Amino acid sequence: MQNSTPKAFGIAGRSGSGKTTLIAAMLPLLAARGLKVSVIKHSHHDLELEPPHKDSARFRQAGAHEVMVASPFRYAIVHELRGAPEPSLNEQLARLSHADLVLVEGFKSEEIPRLEVFRPANGTAPLHEEAGNGFVAVAIPRGTTLNSTLPALPLDDPEAIARFICEYLRL
Repeated sequence: MQNSTPKAFGIAGRSGSGKTTLIAAMLPLLAARGLKVSVIKHSHHDLELEPPHKDSARFRQAGAHEVMVASPFRYAIVHELRGAPEPSLNEQLARLSHADLVLVEGFKSEEIPRLEVFRPANGTAPLHEEAGNGFVAVAIPRGTTLNSTLPALPLDDPEAIARFICEYLRL
């Protein structure tokens, strides 16, 4: 675990807007800038990380508070809340190892700077209009106009969006 909270930047938008695709496209670009980047993705669904018959799932079902699965390639810690409140974003950030930047998908109520991925073709209103919580820019498809005071970035240009985030956070 780390001693200081890393710089966090949110990527928000309605379902199907392309948040995950944008984050995945930006990760190698940010790494090429020499940044160590982590990602936190919030889900409203139950997380089933392993089949119920695997040893780690059996340990959780038997009452383990945390189970770590480790291999020469990666490790994962599954922490059971067992009715306890969901940890805040800051608590989740504190659990990560050192990173220069943490991109956050979800956690819309947390006060962090964020960019909205918006596609007018989806037929929904921009999220930043109803939840002005920390929005500093909007990524939209080229040729789209948006009546907003926020900077509009081209959704199909992850390099421009990565550059904006780095400049905004002074990375």
